[in-house]
Amino acid sequence: MGLKSVQKQVDEWIKSHGVRYFNELTNMAQLTEEVGEVARIIARRYGEQTEKESDKDKDLGEELADVIFVVLCLANQTGIDVEEAFQKNIAHKTIRDKERHRSNPKLKN
Repeated sequence: MGLKSVQKQVDEWIKSHGVRYFNELTNMAQLTEEVGEVARIIARRYGEQTEKESDKDKDLGEELADVIFVVLCLANQTGIDVEEAFQKNIAHKTIRDKERHRSNPKLKN
């Protein structure tokens, strides 16, 4: 499934289940909240913080999907084609970082 079809699926879900999009500021706040949930799992499960019992059943994949969902909501309501933007972004990174990471001594094993 490509980004374009996932973006369309989010739009169809909003129109059939969500009534309408929340405004952009509300969605930005929701995105921040969802990213915070991902950060909490990562910090406690893979970082140095202790994972609380109440967090052990949290599904990282589900939380990442929540982030993607809100990002796609923002893209839809602001007229961004995420697939096109992603391809441009990858092309830009490829040119800019062609040798940058390979020559970084911090990334050597």
